[in-house]
This record gives sequence, structure tokens and C-alpha cells, in this order.
Amino acid sequence: MIAARGVEKRFGSRRVLRGLDLTVDRGRVTLLVGANGAGKTTLLRVLTGLCRPERGSVAIAGLDLTRARLAALGALAFLPQAPRFHPRLTTRAVAHYYGRLRGRTPDEVMAQLGHWGLVDHVGATTAELSGGLRQRLALAIFALARAPALILDEPGLSLDPEWRDRLQAHLNNEARGGAAVLVATHLLGEWEGKVDTCALLETGRIAGTLPPGRLRAFFLTGSHDEPPTS
Repeated sequence: MIAARGVEKRFGSRRVLRGLDLTVDRGRVTLLVGANGAGKTTLLRVLTGLCRPERGSVAIAGLDLTRARLAALGALAFLPQAPRFHPRLTTRAVAHYYGRLRGRTPDEVMAQLGHWGLVDHVGATTAELSGGLRQRLALAIFALARAPALILDEPGLSLDPEWRDRLQAHLNNEARGGAAVLVATHLLGEWEGKVDTCALLETGRIAGTLPPGRLRAFFLTGSHDEPPTS
């Protein structure tokens, strides 16, 4: 489970998160949506320990992110919106480096590279990879974590439709295996009907949930025919 309780965050005089509560349950894929400036990026940074809230608490897999920081972060895998790799390192070198950090064998690393269609690119430097291939490398590394809590920021932006489908299938499989999965995105059409829950973030708070099968309707002008549920 990923849980935020009463989280508040300011940057100078600007109050970005306002007593925010969010629960991402195990066994479910939860989508996080909201307009630009609603606080999605700040929330993800707080949930992943990249910045500290002024008030409130965050727990990852039952571990308090303040009191048991290392253990909580060890239960988490985070895929940022624009992952970066050393441009002179090969796909193989980058993947094996992260594999060693996660205690994975070389065979396990190569299996993930194969799963994400990268076997033919293992000798290429990351500078030579297209945006889509770099994103698939990031996903292979992300999958090596085998963490019970998964947080992803716009993971489908650089992927073509086939690989977006594979990503969604992968995340749903992880959830069915017991992981708590949180995905922040603007690509509502790509995720409609493919998640279990959708949380709407507005002005620093979770305003309610949206029906996963009707996401686009809630963001088309004049089509808000029913309110979000709280």
C-alpha cells in the first residue's frame, strides 16, 4: 500500500499540497490525473522521498517514510517522466549496473531486456537509442526492482501503441500479484478502462475518484454530467 495522510507542501508562499489524503491499495492500478498546476509532480516527489512535506505522513508498504526511510524506499520503485542514463554507456552496461543494485543475476537482467524488446540493442550506447527504446530500457530496469509499491510518472509518453499496451498489461499483472501501482498521466485516452481506480487531484487535494471507463468525458468541455465521487 501507498498511503499519504494530511500531506502539506509549500514552496515559499505558494501552498501546493493542502492536507492531501491518498491511498493506493495493493492489488490495484490507480491512475492520478489533474490539470497542470494541480500538484501531481510535487505529490510524486513527496511519495518517493525526493522532498519532505511540512506536515502529514507517507507510508510505503506499511513503512513510515520519515521514521524508516531506507526500508520504505527499499519497498518502492519509481519511474520518473524523463529517465536519464549516461550517454556513453551501453544498454547492457546500464541494465547490469541497476541489476546489481537490486541483487539480480545477469540472466535475470537479460530476461528483462528480452521482455522489453531490447536484446538487439544491448551493444548500443544509450545516446544511440531512440526515445522509445530509452523508455523501454527504463521500464526493464524498473521491473528489476520487484517492489511491492510502484510509482510511475507519464510512463507511456515515448512508447508506441503496442508498447503502451504491453506496459499496461505488465502493470496490471504486477497489481494482480499484490503490488500497489500508482500512475500519473495526462494520456487519459490511453488508460481509459485499463486501471482499477482513478484519483482526481485538484488544487493540492484529492477531490474524489473518476470512473475508469469514462475518463475522457470528465475532461471534455460541457460533458461533466456527473460529479467525481469522494
